[in-house]
Formats: sequence, structure tokens, C-alpha cells
Amino acid sequence: MKLQIPQLALVVLVGVSGAGKSTFARRHFLPTEVISSDVCRGWVCDDENDQSASRDAFDVLHYLVDKRLKNGRLTVVDATNVDPKARQYYIELARRHHVFAVAIVLDLPERLCRDRNAERPDRQFGEHVIRYQSSQLRRSIADISREGFRYVHVLRSSEDIDQLELERVRLWNDRRDQSGPFDIIGDIHGCFDELVALLGRLGYTVGLREHDYPIAHRDGRRLIFVGDLVDRGPRTPDVLRLVMRAVADGTALCVAGNHDAKLARALGGRQVKTTHGLRESLDQLELEGQDFRRRVERFLDGLVSHYVLDAGRLVVAHAGLKESMHGRSSNGVREFALYGESTGEIDEFGLPIRYPWANDYRGRAMVVYGHTPVPQAEWLNNTICLDTGCVFGGRLTALRYPEKELVDVPAAQVYYEPIRPLHLPPPATLSAQHQADSVLDIADVVGARRIETRLGKHVTIRAENASAALEVMARFSIDPRWLVYLPPTMAPTETSTEPGFLEHPTQAFDHYRAQGVRQVVCQEKHMGSRAIVVICRDAEAARRRFGVDDGSNGIVYTRSGRPFFSDEALATAFLERLRKALDRVDFWQELASDWFVFDAELMPWSAKALQLVRDQYAATGSAAKTMLTAAAHLLEQAQARGVDAGEEVSRITQRAGLADDYIAAYQRYCWEVNSLDDYRLAPFHLLAWEGHTGFERSHGWHMSTLARLATADPDWLLATTHHIVDLDDTAAVEAATRWWLELTAAGGEGMVVKPFDFIVRNQQGLVQPALKCRGREYLRIIYGPEYTLQLDTLRRRGLSFKRSLALREFMLGVEGLARFVAQEPLRRVHECAFGVLALESEPVDPRL
Repeated sequence: MKLQIPQLALVVLVGVSGAGKSTFARRHFLPTEVISSDVCRGWVCDDENDQSASRDAFDVLHYLVDKRLKNGRLTVVDATNVDPKARQYYIELARRHHVFAVAIVLDLPERLCRDRNAERPDRQFGEHVIRYQSSQLRRSIADISREGFRYVHVLRSSEDIDQLELERVRLWNDRRDQSGPFDIIGDIHGCFDELVALLGRLGYTVGLREHDYPIAHRDGRRLIFVGDLVDRGPRTPDVLRLVMRAVADGTALCVAGNHDAKLARALGGRQVKTTHGLRESLDQLELEGQDFRRRVERFLDGLVSHYVLDAGRLVVAHAGLKESMHGRSSNGVREFALYGESTGEIDEFGLPIRYPWANDYRGRAMVVYGHTPVPQAEWLNNTICLDTGCVFGGRLTALRYPEKELVDVPAAQVYYEPIRPLHLPPPATLSAQHQADSVLDIADVVGARRIETRLGKHVTIRAENASAALEVMARFSIDPRWLVYLPPTMAPTETSTEPGFLEHPTQAFDHYRAQGVRQVVCQEKHMGSRAIVVICRDAEAARRRFGVDDGSNGIVYTRSGRPFFSDEALATAFLERLRKALDRVDFWQELASDWFVFDAELMPWSAKALQLVRDQYAATGSAAKTMLTAAAHLLEQAQARGVDAGEEVSRITQRAGLADDYIAAYQRYCWEVNSLDDYRLAPFHLLAWEGHTGFERSHGWHMSTLARLATADPDWLLATTHHIVDLDDTAAVEAATRWWLELTAAGGEGMVVKPFDFIVRNQQGLVQPALKCRGREYLRIIYGPEYTLQLDTLRRRGLSFKRSLALREFMLGVEGLARFVAQEPLRRVHECAFGVLALESEPVDPRL
């Protein structure tokens, strides 16, 4: 005996105590799928038979069932469930989560159940209990099929139960195993000629035979129709013939549209209003044979509400579908898929106002739909409407999946005057996605989060860190539409054992050698402020790509998302100067982009950092020098009076010299800024441009490309000095080390060592994208004037957490820019940028 149940369902086991429900559940379901009332009773009071704990036990059971159904998991309720009121709760729960309710009734003889309980010493609760449960079951078993269960299976003998095979069947809408490629076509409404023209543009051949239109694609692509094949247009029967043949041949799928469902009801003899084009369809079908009309009725009546495809990445429904309904089946799901969600209001044309569900959509699956005509197909929160009003004189549109390429053909004429005018948007308006992005939702960035990244790992953000990031952004952030990237922190190299050094290139080279990296790039580390520069060719490019419509065409911001310049005129002049440099080397044309995102160092330090130098570093150095000089003078006076203080004078003199070194160290990085000419910009990453992220290119490409940009304005743009080093070449390694020693001795900050390729993985996972190796004198600023006297202590510094932080922030940066380049919603990009800023509030030694 074989029994079928849906793969997603709420299975309610029904039977008196001793009927074998728990044994049945263990045999046919996973332990995690079964929620037992006895087990829940044990959880709450340590005794599975303590009936006084039943209320609390069922509270736990109901909670677990609710959570499993919410997460789309088949769930089995193992309890007696002989009371119709108890079963009704589960039916309502199944409806709430849009899943089928299945009843499996074990209707075994009362004596058999009584004997089984007698053999169990833990079930000595009296025969009257079995008698009462049996009575309840007998009174209600005939009505179970009318209670709301989609399937009811009654098993009346031990033999039936023992021989049973349980088979799980997919729902009709489950096509997760089909990945395409697909061509998804919007509402056709009887426009056969436009459909044939669009199929031709998509690469399909259409056999235009009499009453038969077979189609095929040279590359084996398949079609998906979003419904509303019928009504209003001139050739509804021909559209139906083509689609029905394609579905029968397996070259197409089709979901139901509201017009299709209404026509099916009319052909089935049900009473419907022949408005909104139905009259035209019925008149056209009246000219066809009765057999064709019956086939059309069966075809339209059998169309499902939606399809879930490509491992859940794609959902197609006529009017769209909320995430909580994907892959579910209920009257509510079908109603939403056919009509959308109404606000209950009527517009000035007498039509219902639809709730804009796509504005709130946050699902991972791409949702493709139609139903409500739009002037042009636009992406909004990973959804797109393909009904571009062909029958109203607009266009018939298709989406190529997974390419996300739109293909359309114009309507030959206006076949039907729309009740609501189909207006084209003014050319300067923002896209639907940019309009939605202009209002941000705090729920998208706060709270504990788990961010999946394309580098193979997820990054966890703690709630308290997310709140800290929000505080910074809310108070100081730039216009969030520009905020597409925040740079990661950078870990230092392993602590050096070289005499007199805390950091040294040897350890950086050894680290990458051990990671299997054979070639690295050593870049000069400029002593400036990290700056992200977003620049567009003009204001129109800024409006089109970033949704910024205030006339600005770029921005410069800090690593924490704050505007770099408070002087708006200076910021404008900065961007204009960079734009002219881009014009001179023609980067716009060469990289086929009218926008760029740069990662750079801006020198000197920002005004805030300069104030820090003057107020803190200068004060510290000067105070130390003054105190040490005074101490040395007093010791010299004591020595003149015969006190043996020579050793102490020497030590104090040495410390005074270190204070001099400290003052000299910070003064190298500090100069007055009176105009734009006093700044220097050193771009070292071209992070993103149209269709690309810089992570796809090697660091060698970045260095050479940006060096060419620097030639356009050499007095203002700095090409970063760098060396490409083969780690197996001893001479090259020694040359790079000598260069670092000379650079840092002359006052340079140090260098950054990176694998030649931007992203490197090995068997252990992602390799550190960069290690900074700072010079002795620069570290004097970080650790204090006398840090070289404390090297033994400092060498015990821990680096593991800093390295973990650097990797996690790097993964978020890569993910955020990749999402932006793929034109995902701004909230998805912000999730990563906010994540970087949240991780920056993790407790870590700031000197690292």
C-alpha cells in the first residue's frame, strides 16, 4: 500500500493512545520533523505522562510547529488529536502558513490499543481514558474530510500500517530542479503578431501552420509565460494554440493570470461579467470548434498560481508573490498570485488600488510578474514587472534569465483603450528602484545579522555593534545613496624578531610564502587619510546610476562614511580636477563607464588628524622633552656636588633624544593646507566601474592603470611607488627589503604587502588580502617616544583577532561592491557597508 503526502505539509496524526502513532512517526519521518506532545510534556516537567503539564506542553508544541511551518519544513504532530477542536487549530495554522493539512488516522480496534497500553508500565492511566478517546474518534471520524484537511488517510488495521509505503510528492509549483535558461514573457492579451515577432528576436523558430504553431530554440532555451494570454487583443485563439502546444511539448511553462482564470470560468458555464476584454475572447472562441474550447478550458483551469525555479532563485507569478508565499499552496496564495493585494480603495478610474508589495520585498528569490501595465520594465528590490501594455499600444517584453536582459517589440497598434492611461515617465525621473531607495528602513541594518558573502563565508554582526554603526551613520554620514563601500581595516605583519624592529618585511614575505603565494606587490604606504572617491562624468550619470538628483556628480568620504570636506566649494573643485584628469587619459571611453569608485590616500592628514597632531602628539613630545631636559639639568647639578649620577644622566639624555625623534616623526606628516593645490591624492585601487569590480584585476593592473592616471596631473596625483616581488627570488626579496629600509629611514611610513592577485584562496581558505609593514619612526608615533625601549613587551602583542577582523571586513567590502555593480537594491549594498562600520566597533588594540 502506497500513501502520498506533499513534500511541504502539516501532517496531523490522529488516534487513541496505543494506536502506534509514535512508532508510525519514527518509521516514516525524520526525528526533527516530528513534534510529540509526550516529548514536550517531558521537556516542561520531566515526566511525559504528567497530564497536569499538558497546557504548557501544547504551548511548546504549537510554538515549534508554527516556527517549522514558517521556515517551510514538513511537520508532523504526534498527539491523540481525537478532539475536532484540537484538529481545527492545526488546520488554521496550516492555512496561516499556506501549506496543506494532512490527516493520517490510525483507527485501530479499541481492545488492541488497550492491550498495548497494558504492556507499558508507564501508561497505566485506566481503561476509561482509552474508552473516552475512542468515543471521541468515532463521533468525528466521518467528518474529518470536511474539517479542512486537504488529504485524509484512514488506516484501520495493523497490516495496513505495517505494509504502508509513504511517498513524498512535490507540489505542482515546485520546479526547483529546472534552472533554465528561460525567456519569460509578459502579458500577451491576444497580441499574436507581437508574440511571434518577440519570439523571433529571442531566437525561437515558430512554425506558422494552420491552427498549429510549434516552436523551438537553437540553444534549447525554454519559455515561461506570466499569464493573461487572453482578452482585449485580436488573436486570442492563436495565442492559446501557440502556448498550449509549447507547454505540451515541454518547451514552455505558463502560470495563470486573472484574465485566464475568468475565461476558464466562463467556458465552464459559470456566471461571470463579460467586461475588461472577456467579451472579445468569447466572440473569437465562438468561431472555433467545441473541442478546441473544451481544450482551452481544461488548459486554463489547470494552470498553477506560480512556479519556483532554479533552486529557489526564481519565482514567476502573474501578479507577483510575497516571500512568505513562495512554494506554498492555498487559496490565499492563488488569490495573491492572480490579483495582487488591494488596499481596499478605488482610484479615479474606478479600478482597485493595488498595494505596492514589491516596495517591501526583501526576499532572496527574483520575482518576475506582470498584471499591472507599466510604461517600461524596471527592477525593484529584485522584482520586475513585464507587463508593458502591448495591447494598449505599448510593448511586449521578455526577460532573459539568468542574463537579466530585457528584450521587447513595439505593439503594431492600440488594440484596446486602457481605462487608466499608460503614461511614459518624464526623461529625468528616477528609476523605481532609486525612488524606493530614497527612503531607508532601519530594520535593514539593525539587530544581529548574518551576511552571506560570495567569498564563501558568512559574516556575523552583533546587535550592539550594528547599533554603534547606526549611531555614526545617523549623525555624520554622507548622502546614503553615495555610500557603496567602506574600506576594511588592515592587519600588520607578524611581530619581528629583528633587533630594534617591531615590524619588518621578512615576516610579511614569510607569511605569504607559507600561504602558498609566490608573487607579491609591495606598495608604499602613504601617510595620509583613507579616502573613498566616487566620481561621475556628469550629473545625469549620477542621477541614472546612483539615484542622486541634486545636481552633484560625486563625493569624497572617509573610511567611516563621513564627508571629507566641509567646504563645499573645495569638494567641488577637488572632483572637477579629478574629472579633468580622467578626461585627459580618457578613462571614460577606455573602461566604458561614466562613473568610478576609487580607494585612495589623501594627504596631508585630514583637518581633524592635523589637530590631533598639534594638540596631542606635539603636546606629548614637547612635554616629554621639557621634563627630561629639566631632569637631566637637576642630575647634572647633583653630580657637580659629588653625587654619582652619571648613569642616570646618560639614561635621561637617551630618553630626551627619543623625544626628539618622536617630534621629528610626526612633523614629517603635517603641513599647512590653504588651497586645493596643497593636497595630494594617491589612488591605489580602482574599486568599481560599470559592470565590473576591481577585485577581478591584479594589483599589478591597478598600479599600472592608476600610474597612467597620475600622469594627467603629476603635481596633484601621486603614482604609488611599488615593487613586484617573486618570493622565490632571493635577490628580489633583498631588494624590496632594502627599499623599505631606505624609505622608512627617509621618513616614509612603510609599505603594504599584497598578493599579486587581488583575491587569493588556498586549502585553508581566504588569504589575508594585505599586510602593513610600518617603519621604526612611524611606529614611534603610534606606540610613543620610548617604544623601542619596550620591544620585548610589545612583541607579545596578539594579532589573531585583528587579522580575523581584516578578513571579515574585506569580505564585506567585496560583497557590497559586487552587489552595487550588479545593481541590487541599496539596502543590500548598505548591509555590507554598515557591517564594516559595525565591525570597527569591535574591541581591538587601536595601535594595530
